Amino acid sequence: MKKYIYIIKLMMVAVMLQSCEDPYEGINLEEANNQVIFTSEMDFENTVQINGELAFGDVSSGVVSRTWTFPEGVVDIEGSDNDVTSTEATVKTIFKMLGEHEVKLHQVFKDNAFVGLEQRGKELDTTIVVKVLGEVNLAVAANILNSDGTLGEALNLQDGALNEVMAGSFIRYTVTSEGEPAQYQWNLDGGDPPYSEELVETLDVRYKKVGEFDFELIASRNRPQGEFVFAVENLLKIIPSTEPVSLEGVQERAGGIALNFSREMNGNSLDPADFTVSIINKDTPISATVISAQVDPVEGNFVNLTLEGQEIYNDDIVTVSYTKGAMATADGVLADSFEDQSVVFVGENILKSGGFDYSFETSLDSNWPYQWWGAPWDMYTFKISAAQAYDGKKSGLVTMRPAGGMIIGHTDANGTPITFQAEAGKTYEIGVWVYVESLGNTASDAIQPDLRFYWNPGTDWAVGPNPEFTNDFEVGKWVYSSTLVKFPSTGNFNFNIRGANQNNPSEIKFYMDNISVSEARLRQ
Repeated sequence: MKKYIYIIKLMMVAVMLQSCEDPYEGINLEEANNQVIFTSEMDFENTVQINGELAFGDVSSGVVSRTWTFPEGVVDIEGSDNDVTSTEATVKTIFKMLGEHEVKLHQVFKDNAFVGLEQRGKELDTTIVVKVLGEVNLAVAANILNSDGTLGEALNLQDGALNEVMAGSFIRYTVTSEGEPAQYQWNLDGGDPPYSEELVETLDVRYKKVGEFDFELIASRNRPQGEFVFAVENLLKIIPSTEPVSLEGVQERAGGIALNFSREMNGNSLDPADFTVSIINKDTPISATVISAQVDPVEGNFVNLTLEGQEIYNDDIVTVSYTKGAMATADGVLADSFEDQSVVFVGENILKSGGFDYSFETSLDSNWPYQWWGAPWDMYTFKISAAQAYDGKKSGLVTMRPAGGMIIGHTDANGTPITFQAEAGKTYEIGVWVYVESLGNTASDAIQPDLRFYWNPGTDWAVGPNPEFTNDFEVGKWVYSSTLVKFPSTGNFNFNIRGANQNNPSEIKFYMDNISVSEARLRQ
């Protein structure tokens, strides 16, 4: 019985197939003509290392014929004696010559072919540019810098050279690279800074501690992967100096005060009684006594001062004085007296976590555009300059014309404002280092030139000068200025930096560097 049932079912299916219309009748099932080509490094700008492999593929539909054409003498084509042309859909090559090379593909299709959503002709020509890099390599030179900034004696960069250099001296490292490395890692044993990731051709490093130190620079790139290590053991022998020691800065550190000297200090020479600290908060003097003065265990050129039962806060005005006593460097040079040196509060700069070029090292003039406020805010010039720098190699040079002003923002290459994130309810310190070249001649009873940092959105138009360029403002020296602010909400903000020179019959010219926004600690 089962056999007959199966036969009947098969006959019914056959009848149904004969009686139904073709569901695909009227639909064109011919092959489409679409160009689709690729390379094995297409996501990395077709960049390879010399003698590295690079595959080319043509998976286009509707292709009648194709011809790949390679520069003569540049590639070896796998499995072929012809290293100039190929008609294969997939071509594996090895590039053996440095530089940029054009690879051409000529395709003939059955009908007009699509490239993306655009329909073009039956014959298409495509050019692919391939960049061939050499292996990553470095050559490094090192020179002592003379006091006038010129290059001095060249150092021997051999292991164990122990070049003798006086403490407090600068050494300029000059790098020549091959293979376009994308990252540098400077390991600067005994140096200031001790570590850097700056991708620069020259780096100036100050050696403040007596001792014997190594040097290492690692250059690398991710794609095509490559790395080169330039390392010298016992490169330097930093020896005692007879040069005067200088105080290079005073900053808050962990609620206390840190004095930054030009070279390593002798902890046994410190007497807390030689230091005087003044604290003023909201016009009220606050008692402060130094109970401890110690050389920092890690950074020997720093002297850390601890106050008795007291810390300092961002809303304090703090100065430090020293009466000459026994304080001396590790190499025996006495430190001179100093008076009323202002303390700088160095917090965590939130601008470092985004794209804001706070130190003017990576941006162009065009990334600091005029904000179209009209006259007199268009009476200025701004440019990135290497003539002065508080940190790194560059700063922003501002020249405001007589009775002029400035209003600039900071944008990316597309003109989009670069933002930073801040939180409501917190107080922040906006800081900037300024080097004035010329103040002009503003009358003492007139509104003085100034610089102000406004933000969007929720601008606080009452934000104060930062700094105010009074007639007694220090010229020819880097000066830190700051102001305390609160942002109206939690979110992203961008700066409008406004300069004013309306009451000045002369131009004012200054550099600015290391703009910072850091969370502030306030005295309760």
